[in-house]
Amino acid sequence: MPLSLHPPPIRFDEALERVEPDEAETVEQLVETLTRINRTTLEHDKHAHRSVHAKSHALLTGELIVPGDLPRELAQGIFAREGRYPLVMRLSTVPGDILDDSVSTPRGMAVKIIGVEGERLPGSDGDVTQDFVLVNGPVFSAPNARRFASSLKFVAATTDRAEGAKKALSVVLRGTERVIEAFGGRSATLLALGGQPESHPLGDTYYSQAPLRFGDYVVKLSIAPHSPNLTALTDAELDLDGKRNGLREAMVEYFAGQGGEWEVRVQFCTDPETMPIEDASVAWPEERSPYIDVARIVLPPQPAWNAVRRAAIDDGLAFSPWHGIAAHRPLGSVMRARRVAYKVMARFRAHHNGMTIREPRSIADLRI
Repeated sequence: MPLSLHPPPIRFDEALERVEPDEAETVEQLVETLTRINRTTLEHDKHAHRSVHAKSHALLTGELIVPGDLPRELAQGIFAREGRYPLVMRLSTVPGDILDDSVSTPRGMAVKIIGVEGERLPGSDGDVTQDFVLVNGPVFSAPNARRFASSLKFVAATTDRAEGAKKALSVVLRGTERVIEAFGGRSATLLALGGQPESHPLGDTYYSQAPLRFGDYVVKLSIAPHSPNLTALTDAELDLDGKRNGLREAMVEYFAGQGGEWEVRVQFCTDPETMPIEDASVAWPEERSPYIDVARIVLPPQPAWNAVRRAAIDDGLAFSPWHGIAAHRPLGSVMRARRVAYKVMARFRAHHNGMTIREPRSIADLRI
C-alpha cells in the first residue's frame, strides 16, 4: 500500500546539494580546530579522545528489527527488506573534553548497524556497516560547515579550561532555557553552551539534524523511546549534584535490570524551500511532514559501561555518517565536512592510543 503524504516526498537528485566554492578551505579550518582540541585533551589526559562527543555514558549492543510490510516509500536502503541486524550504540555528551556531568550539554547517540549489504559510500568499500550519528535536538547548532568552523574556534579556546566556571554558567543557562521552553520555545545556542536540562538521556529523542538520502527520497532520521520503561524517562529529572559521572551511573543502573525499545523514524523532505538541504539549523516542519516509524531498535539488559567495552567501542570504533551504503548518503554542507573531519580524527585517536580502528564484520569482532 502506498504511503499517503501531501505534498508527496520529493525525489532524490544530485542537484539538491550546492557545494560552496570555498568548502575545501572550510574543511581544512575545521580539521585544524578539531586537531587543536584533540591535542589539548591528549596533553591533559594522556589519552586521545574524540574532539566532539568525547565522554561516553553507555556502550551498548542490541538489534535493529526491520518489518517486512513497509509501504514502498518507506522500504528504502537498509529498510528495503525484512531483517534483523546486530548493532552497537554509544551514548555521549557533545564536548571534546571530559567534563563533570553537572555541566549539562546536549547528548549524542551513535548507532553502528552490522551486516548491511549494498553499494557502498566512498571510503567504506568492503565494509558491512551503516552508521547513524544523532543528537537530542532536531536542529544543528550552525547552518553550514563554514559557520560551524567559526563557532568551533571558541569551543577550542575553552577546552580543558575553567571547569568550575562552566558549572556555574550551566546553572544559569539551564534556568534561562527553562523559561524559554515554558513559552514553547527552544534555544539551540543555550543548550549547546550548557543549558541542557538535567534529565535522563534514555528518555530523549535523538535526531540526525542534517539530511541524508533515503533511497529514492531525502529524509532526516530520528530515534525515539518506544517501550513504556523508556518513555517514562522522557523529561524525568536526574540529580547530578556531586556526581561527576552521574549520567553513566544512571544508565549502568538502568541496563543492569532492564532493556528497552526505540522507534527508528524518518521525516521526508516534501519541499526544498521550507526543508532546506544545505541549512542544518532549520527544523523541517512536522505539521507538513511528520516523522514516520520504519523500524525498531531493541536492547537487552547488559553491562552498559566497563573497561572492556570502553577499549572495544570507545577506542576501537569510529562512528561516521559516511560509514554506510550509497542509499543513505549524507547530504548538505555539515555532512560533507564530516566525511574528511571524522576520518582525520579517528586516525589521530588510533595513532596516539596505539589502537587499530576498523569496521566490525560481526558483533563477535568486538569481543565484549
